[in-house]
Amino acid sequence: MEGLLSGVFALISFALAGAVAGGLADWLLGLSRGLGWLPWLGAAAGAVAFVWRDRRRGAAVLSWLRGRQDEPAPRFAGFWGELAYRAERALVKRDDVTRREREKREQFLSAVEASPNGVLLLDAQDQIEWCNRVAADHFGLDPVRDVRQPITNLVRAPAFVAYLQAGAFDQPVTYPNPRTQGTLSVLVKPYGPGLNLVLSQDITERERAESMRRDFVANVSHEIRTPLTVLAGYVETLSSIQLPPEEQRRVLHVMEQQAGRMQALVSDLLQLAQLEGSPRPRLDQWVPVAALLGQAVADAQSLSAGRHRITVSPADTADGAGVPTAAVMVEVACSLTELQSALGNLVTNAVRYTPTGGRIELRWTQRDDGSGLFEVQDDGPGIAREHLARLTERFYRVDSGRSRDTGGTGLGLAIVKHVIQRHGGEILVDSEPGKGSVFALTLPPARVRAARMASVQETASVT
Repeated sequence: MEGLLSGVFALISFALAGAVAGGLADWLLGLSRGLGWLPWLGAAAGAVAFVWRDRRRGAAVLSWLRGRQDEPAPRFAGFWGELAYRAERALVKRDDVTRREREKREQFLSAVEASPNGVLLLDAQDQIEWCNRVAADHFGLDPVRDVRQPITNLVRAPAFVAYLQAGAFDQPVTYPNPRTQGTLSVLVKPYGPGLNLVLSQDITERERAESMRRDFVANVSHEIRTPLTVLAGYVETLSSIQLPPEEQRRVLHVMEQQAGRMQALVSDLLQLAQLEGSPRPRLDQWVPVAALLGQAVADAQSLSAGRHRITVSPADTADGAGVPTAAVMVEVACSLTELQSALGNLVTNAVRYTPTGGRIELRWTQRDDGSGLFEVQDDGPGIAREHLARLTERFYRVDSGRSRDTGGTGLGLAIVKHVIQRHGGEILVDSEPGKGSVFALTLPPARVRAARMASVQETASVT
């Protein structure tokens, strides 16, 4: 374009100079006959000055066009001024269009960058044109360094390479991601001649949730089927055989136990569903720690029926009722029924699994950072380390036979975990075979405060 403009400017300058020179020559020839050579020389000098100025203006416009156009276009009257003005307008309009297109592209890429899924653009040779941060993390790429690199040289997962080379993109491909020990789902969508859009998604959590759902349904079905089988068998026996009164009482007792087992299972399932679907407990419902400990001790004593030694630590008490002075002076923000249920599950497990004559201790501790800690310790058989991380899973049992013998549903610790997490805390377990177990529930500092005097007096009067 620059060469074309230069030629046009030279042609125009030459034509103008020729026209002016030709006209002046005829006029000056006439003048020279009457006035001599002086007018001729003056006219010739004027023509040269005109042509020189015209070429200078043309050169200035051409120099501006050849440059970066950082300065405004030259301002001249006449042809060159008009040409420079129109060229400047055209360039400004072009720059505005380019700027708007660049802004739209940047906005689009920013939106894609914010996507929770990976997005990767491939050209006709399967070379990377662009990828967002999520795709770079999924495939182990560098968004800058790996541009223009063949994707199959960088991502060598056999399932992905075969999927890309096959060209059948109706369904996504799923394969393990060795970098994150998770699972990736990749879908390729053609969006132009030979161009492909690669969409990636980490479905590890989805796969885990689906697996948990399948296991949950299978476990519930198994837990309900067993007592139902027992009940159906005894119902058939009672309806077809005349049993002696003593045997009838035994059969009815077993049926009652199995019905109670199913009722407890359904109750625990409903409680879990309620916990998962309800809002978190408020921070303005304060309950004395003494009331929670007192109820937990009462539950443990009722279930133990004198078979265990049940104590509360520390030993100094407010009024001899077994509630520590430190606990009387503290309140926690909680759902009373939920936290009572959690503590009740812990003391129930301690009583069930601690042999007769064993010791069960309940403790409340306020930490230096202001958080609180409920602990239930027993000297029962203990639990091997490999089981501790899975104790709060639904229906997980260290010893399934022993758990069913003690009447557990396999959901107690799962309920405890949900309750304490809804309160912003966590459940901690420390156990060793032959040395007993310690189950602890933590509460954050925001849910622990010194009890007001009215609350202390009310708790004292109740105990």
